Amino acid sequence: MESEIPVPTVTEREQWMVENNAFQIYNHFANSSRNVKSQLLKLRRDKHLEYLFGGLKHLGSSFCVLDANRPWLCYWILHSIALLGEYLDSELECNTIDFLGRCQDQDGGYGGGPGQMPHLATTYAAVNSLITIGGHEALSSINRSTLYMFLQRMKQPSGGFRMHDGGEIDVRACYTAISVASILNILDDELVQNVGNYILSCQTYEGGIGGEPNSEAHGGYTFCGLATMILINEVHRLDLSRLIDWLVFRQGRECGFQGRTNKLVDGCYSFWQGGSFALLRRVGSFIDEQLVRPDDVGRCSTSTVSDIPEQGGLNASFHVNYNDIGHNFITTCPVMEHLFNSHALQQYILLCTQSMQVQEGGLRDKPGKARDYYHTCYCLSGLSVCHYYQSEDEETPPRPSTMLGPYSNLLDSVHPIFNVVLKKYYEAHEFFRRD
Repeated sequence: MESEIPVPTVTEREQWMVENNAFQIYNHFANSSRNVKSQLLKLRRDKHLEYLFGGLKHLGSSFCVLDANRPWLCYWILHSIALLGEYLDSELECNTIDFLGRCQDQDGGYGGGPGQMPHLATTYAAVNSLITIGGHEALSSINRSTLYMFLQRMKQPSGGFRMHDGGEIDVRACYTAISVASILNILDDELVQNVGNYILSCQTYEGGIGGEPNSEAHGGYTFCGLATMILINEVHRLDLSRLIDWLVFRQGRECGFQGRTNKLVDGCYSFWQGGSFALLRRVGSFIDEQLVRPDDVGRCSTSTVSDIPEQGGLNASFHVNYNDIGHNFITTCPVMEHLFNSHALQQYILLCTQSMQVQEGGLRDKPGKARDYYHTCYCLSGLSVCHYYQSEDEETPPRPSTMLGPYSNLLDSVHPIFNVVLKKYYEAHEFFRRD
């Protein structure tokens, strides 16, 4: 009896198609002349900026479906422009501050547009946008008192947060709430209470973190959960070894990252997964402690704390000033070796997420997809992570050997917890400490 030929699944066929598209691009690159290779590895900075500034000034009618995401559009575009080292002119700056001010609800937080209900996701996007613009007018436009009250209203007994009144409770809500509170210097014990327990309940058997308890591990939620646990001083409670095991297997044959097991590569995970590696580099001592004492994983006790506090770092034996953790984190020297292939990820971003049409700006999910502002933002954010990943700190210019392509590709560095350009983070940190 002849054995039946197995029929490939839809998932398998889609995976083969994506691999084929990527490998065609890589074969074209490998068979090109040196001059052509140099051009293909060049970040098309001017074209990307043309695309971004065009979107900040005017969006077509097709964008009406994103009417509830307008602060996100501001953030994706503004952050991309900042990564590329450019600034807004005074008119665009004032218009953006004015628009985001009209998205701010009188009872706290920011909605998806003027008159829309406040939402944690668009609050995060609006705050990060204003921090990216920087300056007194932008930073002082944020009403921290009412925003804090909004965060309190969203806080749940489980430790999680609701995205909006009557909305879902998930790890994304925890991150956006804690990130905003930390960067605005309003994070306190009341907001932090039980958050660690909630996120711990979302770490899956695979090691990654799902959106809510009993959900599948996901790259975006893993970043959000890990970053939140750092900001609330409880990162040592996660099973970091299993988390790393899950993360390292998300970089695939196409050289980019997938967001979940058996899913397709996607350029946005250049940051959501790559950014998690940037975070893990600075918590390596906790991983070492867990390997020595695995039974301590998940406990609230700070008995697993290493010598990081003596370096001005993450943890403390007694009262924690939560609002200093983000600053102390970025000044802590990385202690872990490299955990992903940075050159391979840069190759995917430069060759596969940039269009083969050299006159087109903007970046995309994968070959065959259209460009958009979301993927432009997170592909560039991931590229920045790659540039500084092997540096002792994010302020030191990276060695040319760490970069793929010309040194002119170099982007500004980001604070990996908040994903804002580092110099803008420092400005905001000082402003809200004084205020």
